[in-house]
Amino acid sequence: MTDPALAHATEFGRMYSRSLTEPPAVPSITTVIAQGSTSLAGWHSYMAASAVVKHPALPGALGNAGQLRSIVKEASRASEVYRDQAAERGTRVHYYCEQVALRALDQPHQLAEARAVLAEHGEHQFADRFDEWWQLYQVQPVAAEITVWNHDLGYAGTLDLVAKIGGRLCLIDYKTKNTDRDGQVKQLDDKVVMQLVAGMKAEESLVDAGRGEWEPWQYGQDPLLLGVAVGQTEVRPMRANPAVLPQHWYKFCALRRVWQTSHDALAAGQALLPIAPPPVQHPVQPVGAHTAAAGQPASN
Repeated sequence: MTDPALAHATEFGRMYSRSLTEPPAVPSITTVIAQGSTSLAGWHSYMAASAVVKHPALPGALGNAGQLRSIVKEASRASEVYRDQAAERGTRVHYYCEQVALRALDQPHQLAEARAVLAEHGEHQFADRFDEWWQLYQVQPVAAEITVWNHDLGYAGTLDLVAKIGGRLCLIDYKTKNTDRDGQVKQLDDKVVMQLVAGMKAEESLVDAGRGEWEPWQYGQDPLLLGVAVGQTEVRPMRANPAVLPQHWYKFCALRRVWQTSHDALAAGQALLPIAPPPVQHPVQPVGAHTAAAGQPASN
């Protein structure tokens, strides 16, 4: 999730500003991590082919070139539709999780409304499983949706939750996940470790977006880093292995440099310029030469 006040979509990815009146200054944690994304061409192709095979109009379209083209055109957007739907569902689930924390913190919340929205989309199981996990792990929230900033490296982001579990301070990031054929929530990607360690390495946290007020980051001293996969059948928390945190931090730093290089290259100006053909070159006559009249031999 991102702070709606300070996060901006730009040509350089999502970026954060220091206040409501200042321009974007640094990339978001997720934008930095995205610099290392691998190709999804195979997945896009699979989604398109699967959409064609499953299309209800396919049997009647066989032998009709026009109808087949229409089905193929619709199927070509299958991966985009899936991505957008997953993002919208993730937003709804994250919002519900935030409202649970706000209620526990005795702050204004819209928990009932958030659950109702999930129910309208047939997603109430996410809320049910999350409530079970919250009670089972006896989560004691400290701060929800807290925006952080790192000046030294130059990035910002928003952590889903700071909480105490079993007496241990935890930085938590939620990931909405589908369920596999065995009824288990799908595994988290290792990139969540980079996201969490970048949050841990923050230097400041936001106090007031309107005034641009920040305070020193209070929760970066040896917290437990938890990626929490929220599914319809279960919630699976996973702890970041402390032994690998330095390597994932170094990787994040390297990706931040990649982002800066790409930013500088794009900001430098147009990379490719048109070029005209060279001017036509007329042959040069030797000194003393005379042009012969048409049909006449040249004189010596």
